[in-house]
Amino acid sequence: MLATSSSSSSSTAISLHPLANYNASATPSLNPSSLSFSSSYSYLSPLSFRLHSSKTHLRITPKKGLRVSCSTNEPLKVMISGAPASGKGTQCELIVQKFGLVHISTGDLLRAEVSSGTEIGNKAKEFMNSGRLVPDEIVTAMVTVRLSRQDAKEKGWLLDGYPRSFAQAQSLEELNIRPDIYIVLDVPDEILIDRCVGRRLDPVTGKIYHLKNFPPESEEIKARLVTRADDTEEKVKSRLEIYKQNAAAISSTYSSITNKIDGNRPKEIIFKDIDFLLSQLLKDKTAKSVKPVLQTENCLDQASSNEEKWRGIPTRLNNIPHSREIRNYFYDDVLQATQRAVNDGRTRLKVEINIPELNPEMDVYRIGTLMELVRVIALSFADDGKRVKVCVQGSMGEGALAGMPLQLAGTRKILEFMDWGNYGAMGTFIKIGSIGAKEVDEEDDMFILVAPQNAVGNCIIDDLRAMTDAAGKRPVILINPRLKDLPGSSGIMQTMGRDKRLEYAASFESCYFFRLLYYAGTQYPIMGAIRMTYPYDYELYKRVDEPSGKEKYVSLSTFKERPTIDEINDAFLGKPRNKDKKASGIWGFLSGVF
Repeated sequence: MLATSSSSSSSTAISLHPLANYNASATPSLNPSSLSFSSSYSYLSPLSFRLHSSKTHLRITPKKGLRVSCSTNEPLKVMISGAPASGKGTQCELIVQKFGLVHISTGDLLRAEVSSGTEIGNKAKEFMNSGRLVPDEIVTAMVTVRLSRQDAKEKGWLLDGYPRSFAQAQSLEELNIRPDIYIVLDVPDEILIDRCVGRRLDPVTGKIYHLKNFPPESEEIKARLVTRADDTEEKVKSRLEIYKQNAAAISSTYSSITNKIDGNRPKEIIFKDIDFLLSQLLKDKTAKSVKPVLQTENCLDQASSNEEKWRGIPTRLNNIPHSREIRNYFYDDVLQATQRAVNDGRTRLKVEINIPELNPEMDVYRIGTLMELVRVIALSFADDGKRVKVCVQGSMGEGALAGMPLQLAGTRKILEFMDWGNYGAMGTFIKIGSIGAKEVDEEDDMFILVAPQNAVGNCIIDDLRAMTDAAGKRPVILINPRLKDLPGSSGIMQTMGRDKRLEYAASFESCYFFRLLYYAGTQYPIMGAIRMTYPYDYELYKRVDEPSGKEKYVSLSTFKERPTIDEINDAFLGKPRNKDKKASGIWGFLSGVF
């Protein structure tokens, strides 16, 4: 852990360190209802909120008696529809990246509700277990609950492939849930069939090719390609017919806001059209929302307000246990970064996320939270047709020295008995294994390694290196690895081969990083956070207290590489960067170690 001494002098630099051991007495008492996402407003005192239908108005009364009334920018609400192989998934990802909308699909909702054991999820599970379709009212209830959450209200939403029937569309209308725009990707039938029938899967790398549009690089690869079960012409035509019937049934409900996009073009050109539509729509909504009563204040200097806009980090992270909403936020954040990295062909990846429930050095560490994160990642890749092997560290050493890190004790059993859904994923697309070359099978497409770490007297790196060598170009993802050298059983550092071990550990590329920052030697209050999601830069945030006990995170700086402790302190103090500056004192020592 990083730590430093601090001074009471106001002129002394603020020293921050990543999340350290949790002190229960230092945190406020748990109040689950207080777990919420902060808003994006700038404030003057005194102030109050007033809610009117779907819009939130901020009324501020400055001391001079002038009054300004501003309504916040209403977020985008988008529905998108498209036949199988229309490119809908690709466009959804591009929309989320550009506009930051909350992506909602019924498949993801069903899995999440069932695995969480909610009342709605249990009802849906009864139908799935008996082989029946989940009724419209249950699916609509799930969608309604998801849309009512704070992140969807603040950031806007993208409803993917729903509603699928006239009854579902009417249910949403009755609940006053209506999109601003209904996007339909229009692709000729023969093109859709050709896209599906021509697809081939490389069982070695998990890469998808197309015999005409995206042929394999060599005859060797071409020889091992296989056709996925759902990509036969008969099945594709059947799925296409069902989609047409559903699309025709709901077309009348959204006819006035429907925009058909030619989907038979390169994805960049398609998104250019979608980007134009959504940007224009957002511009119109913004123009309507800004209505100052007095021009003298002009909504509290809107330019300044935009600079302090909330950047997406949940608040109240020191409240334990974390709410389901906060856990799902981080699961989704990690998943999107991991998917982008894998889609870009990255093969040696690591995820480092140290919210309190995922930091093994805190007494609020929850192995169940780690297992949920692993399940979300594994199921998502399995949905894409990849065969995922989830691996846990086995016993190391021999005889009396055999053992494993205590933080992983029982982990494999937990994974084996977890609910992996009713779609037959476990045993087919998802398998449980151990870290080592012997666990790499030919049919495996990728590997997720749960918290690999060195134990006193035993080093996991040799087994890990053998496994990655056997995996070849297939992705290997480390979740919260701890691969720094530890002392041997005699208490002496294992120096033989140390440089090589550390070099290998550093060869894994970060695709996600999140760590909280505190004053040195404390765990409260949270001072800020560092976050990185592939392929973007490291972002440093400062936590800011707001009236009425609220808080928000304000972006301070960005870094191409993980920032040093001095760079973090300088950013909090507003000092210019000095690339030639060297760490001094205890900070210099710790920077060298870590």
